[in-house]
Amino acid sequence: MTLFGTLGNYKNFGLLIIRLGLGGMFIYHGWPLLTGGVKTWEGLGESTKYVGIHFLPVVWGLLAALVETAGGFLVIIGLAFRPVCLLLVITLVVAAFSHFGKGGNLGDAAQAIETAVMFAGLLFLGPGKYSADKK
Repeated sequence: MTLFGTLGNYKNFGLLIIRLGLGGMFIYHGWPLLTGGVKTWEGLGESTKYVGIHFLPVVWGLLAALVETAGGFLVIIGLAFRPVCLLLVITLVVAAFSHFGKGGNLGDAAQAIETAVMFAGLLFLGPGKYSADKK
């Protein structure tokens, strides 16, 4: 179809759309976690027990909140893009294990898994030319 035949010429624009959407949502969800304080960070950080980490839950929670919020911003502008994608994949894998560890099923962990897969793919694709990291 000619309607869709030329869309391949706009891959960088597609990557920009993905970065804006995912980054914006991570800021939206991460900001309340970041500003929630020590109790929020501790609750969030306790999720690491499902991957075998049983120490410093406040630190892990604060780091997860920072990765979500600041990482969302960095995804949007495309700065330090690949390291941020890796950190987000790790955070989302912990979130998925947390859902399973609390007795949830695949449906409960699906959003974390789907988003981790998306960031894993973006890790290989890069941010595209409309980014601060453009080459």
